[in-house]
Parts: sequence; structure tokens; C-alpha cells
Amino acid sequence: MAAAFDLAFDPWDPAFLADPYPAYAELRAKGRVHYFEPTNQWLVPHHADVSALLRDRRLGRTYQHRFTHEEFGRTAPPREHEPFHTLNDHGMLDLEPPDHTRIRRLVSKAFTPRTVERLKPYVRGLADDLVSALAAAGGGDLLTDVAEPLPVAVIAEMLGIPESDRAPLRPWSADICGMYELNPSEETAAQAVRASVEFSDYLRELIAARRKEPGDDLISGLIEAHDEGDRLTEQEMISTAVLLLNAGHEATVNSTVNGWYALFRNEAQLAALRADHTLVPSAVEELMRYDTPLQLFERWVLDDIEIAGTTIPRGAEIALLFGSANHDPAVFSDPERLDLTREENPHISFSAGIHYCIGAPLARIELAASMTALLEKAPALRLAEEPQLKPNFVIRGLEGLSVAV
Repeated sequence: MAAAFDLAFDPWDPAFLADPYPAYAELRAKGRVHYFEPTNQWLVPHHADVSALLRDRRLGRTYQHRFTHEEFGRTAPPREHEPFHTLNDHGMLDLEPPDHTRIRRLVSKAFTPRTVERLKPYVRGLADDLVSALAAAGGGDLLTDVAEPLPVAVIAEMLGIPESDRAPLRPWSADICGMYELNPSEETAAQAVRASVEFSDYLRELIAARRKEPGDDLISGLIEAHDEGDRLTEQEMISTAVLLLNAGHEATVNSTVNGWYALFRNEAQLAALRADHTLVPSAVEELMRYDTPLQLFERWVLDDIEIAGTTIPRGAEIALLFGSANHDPAVFSDPERLDLTREENPHISFSAGIHYCIGAPLARIELAASMTALLEKAPALRLAEEPQLKPNFVIRGLEGLSVAV
């Protein structure tokens, strides 16, 4: 075991953020687990360990189903951050069984293969319209013109959020997700709290309206399930809706722009994709592996565990490095090479275990739809100017992606 601060791992260094993958290679070469003092976390960089720990019930996304903050050796969050934590802690991503099981069972009805398959024409039509507008304009920002509006519209449609109410959804989501970065600033926390309050207030009003006039949407379905005896509090409904919106588009948006930026830098692979559109499904998987949209996933140690002879005690926090696991040469041959024909591709960009992304099938449909539309309607798409990377580590994306047709 090496101390991570003795290595090249520095999630606040612009050079590291620009290309973290060489540092990950160093982490993997130096051992299977590293203590990182600046965030008081244990970093796990290898695919086999990350995959196993995602399924290990000695770890949890929360500890409050078993321990108080004091019992777990942790300090309760500041009182002024409470609105964010109330919203976040009642979503199924940050719950453990039995609450996680109960909520996921109800929500999964909206993500059955049949339901998702029925969304395909809507998703493809929306992607075609967005790309047609981009092409007609001669180009634009792929982030704001295509990558963002597509998944936001799809999730909002599923939830039953009227089109006229959708403008604040993305800004609210971005502010809330800022809290998932390492050691967020007080300014970031204040923005997340404000967004949590505003988003929750909006959804509370929407739930009240759906109680009076149910529709054919997920929020109405959750209300109906509650009325029929499945226990789902109003706060759980609100937190679930916010989680589905945040998780339902953050990864898709960043996968789209990260993926196309990678294609522009790998001209031979882009040419092969343009020549053979049947590569789209494997291209989607490879691009999610190659520049992983969620670089790190945190878990609490509920019972002592041992990794490579190092005991990690209860109360510690583990940082599972998805970006590193997706570049592990023990699993991926020539992992630093973009290969759209890669057949063996067990990337973990959608996580694993009980917290495997419930919307993964829908995300794949959205990514394939936008990629296909761009290949068909903007076959000469090119990079207009070098993009700027967002100053984030955990959620990896670009500030924008200026393209020309």
C-alpha cells in the first residue's frame, strides 16, 4: 500500500483532470488500495476489486440504517445543509435494504424492457429533430443543442413534468450534483441547498396536482402505488424524481460530449463509424469505458474489510475509481486505445450490484439515438474549437463542445 498523495493522483490539479488515466495506471501499479489523506478516503483502482466491492454488503451507500453519526465516528452534516441531505438521503441511490428494495421495486416498473422499448420512437424522433436543427444552423454547441435537451426531455416526459416547467431542471440538477465532488466548497453547498429547496417545492406542488388529476406518468404511478398500500412517503417520491432526473441525464449528457470529443481525436475510429453505422451499439459501450462519465463512487465501510492485507475499519470511506477500473489492462486489452469494435467490454460505468443503474437500458437507447442521428444528418460533423473541461473530478464532462457541420 502506498499513500496516494505520494503518487500522481491529484483531483484538483488541472493537468490531472485533463487526463487522469496515467495517474490511475500508477495507482494500479503501486497496489490495490491507497489511503488518500486530503479526503480521508481509501482509493481502490483495480477492476476486480471495484467490481467485487460494489457487490459487498459490508459496504453501503449509507450507514444511518445501522448507526448514528456518533456511533459511526462521523460528524453530522451542518444544519444549514439539511435540505440537500434530506433530498439526497431519501433517494434509492443513497439507501440500503429494506428501503432501497421497496423503492426500487416500485420505480423499476417504469423501466421494464417493454416500457423502455416503447420509448424508442419518441427518443429517436426527438434526437432527429435536435440534430436537424443543429445541422440547419451549420453547427453549434453539441452540449446545449443535443446532449442536454434529449435526456432531460425524456426523463421529464416519464415523470410527467409539463414542457413549460422544464427550463430550471438542468440548472437545479447541476447545482445539486456539485455536492458529489470531493470536498465541495461552501458556495457549492449553498447552491445545492437552494436548488434542493426549489426543486422539492416544485415537485411537492406537482404531486399535489397529480393527486387531484392523475396522468399516465411515473409520479402518478408512484402516488397510485402509495394509495394501494405500498409505503412511499411524499419525501421519497420527491427524492426519487430528483434522482431519476439527475442520474437519468448527467451520465448521458457527459457520455455524449466526452464520446464525440474522443472520436474527434481518434480520426480512424470516427471514419470507421461513419462507414459502418452498425458499430453504434459497441461504440456507445466503448466510449463510456474510454472516458468514464462517473469517475468515482463512494461507499461506507459498515464492517471491517481486508484488501490485499490492509484492514480497512468500520467507519472508513472507500472511493471506487470507475475511471481506473475501466482502463485496467488485466481486463481490457490495450485499454488506452479507443476501439469501437471491442467485443469484451465489461465496463462498470453503470455501477454493479444492487445500485446498478436502473436507467441503463434507457441511457443506451438515448446515446445510440443521438449518435445515429448525428451520423446520418451531420455526416461531416467536425470540432470547431477545442473544448474546456469542467473543473470537476467525480462527474467528468465538458463546459461545451463547439461543432461545425
